[in-house]
Amino acid sequence: MSYKPCPLCDTAGGTLVWQGPLWRVILAEDADYPAFVRVVWSQHVAEMSDLSTEHQQLLMNAVFTAESILRELLQPTKINLASLGNQVPHLHWHIIPRFDDDRHFPDPIWAAPRRAASHPLDSGLIGRLKDRLHAAMTQLASNGGN
Repeated sequence: MSYKPCPLCDTAGGTLVWQGPLWRVILAEDADYPAFVRVVWSQHVAEMSDLSTEHQQLLMNAVFTAESILRELLQPTKINLASLGNQVPHLHWHIIPRFDDDRHFPDPIWAAPRRAASHPLDSGLIGRLKDRLHAAMTQLASNGGN
C-alpha cells in the first residue's frame, strides 16, 4: 500500500486552538470566514463509523460545544455543520458560522461567491473565540468527554 500524504496527519491543518490526545480544534485560516472552526479526530480514520460509540459521542460533544460557543459569541444567522472528507479523508467536522451578508450566503461557502464583501469580525472577537474554545475543550476532555 502506498502512502498518501494527509494534511491533517502531517500538519495541524489550521491555527491550533486546542489539542488533546483524541481530537484537536483549529481555525481553518479562511479570510472570508475567520471563525470557521474544525474539530479534527487525531487518529487517521475516514468515517464516524470507524470510531467506537464512546468516541463518536466524544467527538460530537466537541462539535456541539464549538457550535454553541460560536452561536453565543457571534450570533450568526445559521451554523453550518459538515463532515465531508472527499478531498481529505481524515475524520473532521466543519463548524461554520454564516451571516446574511457573508460572501456566499445563502449558498455553501464552497459555491461561487455572490458578493465581494465578507462579514467582518474583529481580532478581539476571534481572540475571545479562541479562549472560549480552549477552555471548553479542556473542560470537556477533563470530564472524559461527557
